[in-house]
Amino acid sequence: MTIIQLQYVLAVAQCKNFSTAAKKCFVTQPTLSMQILKLEEELDILIFDRTKKPIEATDIGAKIIEQAKNIVNESQRIKDIISIHKGFIGGEFRLGIIPTITPTLLPMFLNNFIKKYPKIDLKIEELNTQDTINYILQGELDAAIVATPLKEDFIVEKPLFHEPFVAYIPNNHRLRNNNRSIKISDLKVEDILMLEDGHCFRNSVLNLCQPQKKALPNETFEIRSGSFETLIKLANEGLGMTLLPYLHTLDLSDENKKNLSYFSEPSPAREISLIYHNNELKSNIINALHKLILEIVRGAIAFENVKIISPLQKK
Repeated sequence: MTIIQLQYVLAVAQCKNFSTAAKKCFVTQPTLSMQILKLEEELDILIFDRTKKPIEATDIGAKIIEQAKNIVNESQRIKDIISIHKGFIGGEFRLGIIPTITPTLLPMFLNNFIKKYPKIDLKIEELNTQDTINYILQGELDAAIVATPLKEDFIVEKPLFHEPFVAYIPNNHRLRNNNRSIKISDLKVEDILMLEDGHCFRNSVLNLCQPQKKALPNETFEIRSGSFETLIKLANEGLGMTLLPYLHTLDLSDENKKNLSYFSEPSPAREISLIYHNNELKSNIINALHKLILEIVRGAIAFENVKIISPLQKK
């Protein structure tokens, strides 16, 4: 039994296809298939049911796969220990980012990061918060950038910044005013356009309107969208208002920026953090990423001197 064989098994388990798994591992399909067959012969069991399409693990195979994850992850940690000892910042680093952060934060730091640390093989995946937690706990991600607090066992939260919420209020809306300032108490859940279920930003908005939690937003129609751009266009059509993360407002057109209103103090905000497993050994990379994002975002967040409050604090 070898680590390589276990890596091939994990690739097939993930891809559910031998050909795709071989490409993922940068080997030919016959090579990958032969190594997995040798392992099955050594163990005297079948790990995969090849008659199923897509391929599925057998009952005993599923148990082998779970143990293989542990073994492969632990083998990788030996390299991490050596890297930390030598102060080396490099190697593969798997980073998850939630969708409401990816389009604004990622372009701000990615180019600088890969130029500053060219020896890091950065793998980035856009995932919802729960998936990032699961993948970190399973060892499939090294870290993630999400909205916190999560209060999850074994997960360390390393705060990056607080991102204020900004109201997008079009003409003819009841909250539109000249001084462009509103209060949390002004919000009514029934006329706020929101992201679809599964987005933590939606949960934060609903939490701000908790006293009205029995009300249903937009009872006259239902939309499932993961795009702030869609919500802005609907607001412009007179279908309601919406709330945006501050960084998202920086790229709006000058015309759309006229529809922004800012909250009076304390301004609601979400905490954005870099999270990782408490036994994660890639601390050199985590600390380097954390420091770089702090340096870049500090200049972009114009609300540093404004008193802010997390939506979770309103519970």
